[in-house]
Amino acid sequence: MLSVEQIAKIAVNALEDVKGDNIQVIDTTNLSALFSRMIVCTGNSNRQVKALANSVLQDFKANDISIVGSEGEGSGEWVLVDSGDVVVHVMLPQVRAYYDLESLWNGKRPESE
Repeated sequence: MLSVEQIAKIAVNALEDVKGDNIQVIDTTNLSALFSRMIVCTGNSNRQVKALANSVLQDFKANDISIVGSEGEGSGEWVLVDSGDVVVHVMLPQVRAYYDLESLWNGKRPESE
């Protein structure tokens, strides 16, 4: 069984493979009982957002990480991949700036946004 840190690392590597921008890993262990890590990443087009999320899904499957759900693939503006302990958000820059998940979860805005 993989640890939360290992699952997060697999997700980050998958995002880096498809050139995801401004990847942030937020430790939510003390903030939520629902998940332990939240990863936020920017894709520069709808196509890249979809490709980033697909890369995470494929790497999770390849490592036998169960996937609770995935949504948003249709529009490609914001795709969520939920593996239980690790939740990955892949967004277009304007969507990420609008929802500002980093500030909601740990008080830090991404530097390049």
